[in-house]
Amino acid sequence: MPRSLILAAIAVLGAPGFAAAAEGASGGWVGPFAVLGAGFGMALAAGLCGLGQGRAIAGAVDAMARQPGAAARIQTAMIIGLALIESLAIYVLVVAMILLFVQPIK
Repeated sequence: MPRSLILAAIAVLGAPGFAAAAEGASGGWVGPFAVLGAGFGMALAAGLCGLGQGRAIAGAVDAMARQPGAAARIQTAMIIGLALIESLAIYVLVVAMILLFVQPIK
């Protein structure tokens, strides 16, 4: 692991401790990390859901090309699978909204 990456990780993880000490540990650092967590979580979930949906559709189209007679059953299974994959992004969106709009510490 490069030294610059290690130093950057220490700086990012160590900064909230200094900020909390300066504020008297009032919990003022929770808000920025909630926003970062919500953003990174939603970006990761959206990206991985997009990749999963692309692979599912590619597999279904490939299966339909090999067996055209089973296309209706394959399409039904694909649509159910896509709905389940998309539900992951919706769950992460709900958690992100909770992180953004609920004040855990006052």
